Amino acid sequence: MAAAISRRPRVKILRLAHAEGLPMPAYQSGDAAGLDLAAAVPETAPITLASGARVMIPTGLVVSLPRGFEAQVRPRSGLAARHGITVLNSPGTIDADYRGEVQVVLINHGDQPFTIARGERIAQLVVAPVVQATLVETKVVDKTVRGTGGFGSTGVRSVDATKSAKKSKRPAHSGRGRKKKPDMPG
Repeated sequence: MAAAISRRPRVKILRLAHAEGLPMPAYQSGDAAGLDLAAAVPETAPITLASGARVMIPTGLVVSLPRGFEAQVRPRSGLAARHGITVLNSPGTIDADYRGEVQVVLINHGDQPFTIARGERIAQLVVAPVVQATLVETKVVDKTVRGTGGFGSTGVRSVDATKSAKKSKRPAHSGRGRKKKPDMPG
């Protein structure tokens, strides 16, 4: 059993007029990492998000985070899996000194329009500690095994898959299904 973190930050929430009657952000289970955020759109004016479109959804909330913390706005997995709805700038960062309304930038990656009604849980808010680094300009950086390898340089197979392929004397990616081009050497 993991030890409980003793420091539970107190986050002040200011509810704006257009969020009256909506539930406060809440953890939906005992070990949930994120507080669910609800859409503070007018009851009479739900927002329909067309396929490929994006929109900023108000929450009607202002947060006051303690110094040394941030709030991350993250997608809800069910909306993403079932409808293709996600947070465009995921995670969106709310800095400890920001005092504007929390809004969620949603995008519809699905193939059908999606309607966002008042009170619908649209995203999660994760409060997390942060550190501010001190940057030191240098002429040389430490060498690593990875070096300058960037996007995709570490491969896509897990170590176990690579070991299994070696045991069977078959490469981790056999290339089956691919035809060699006639002008390409062996």
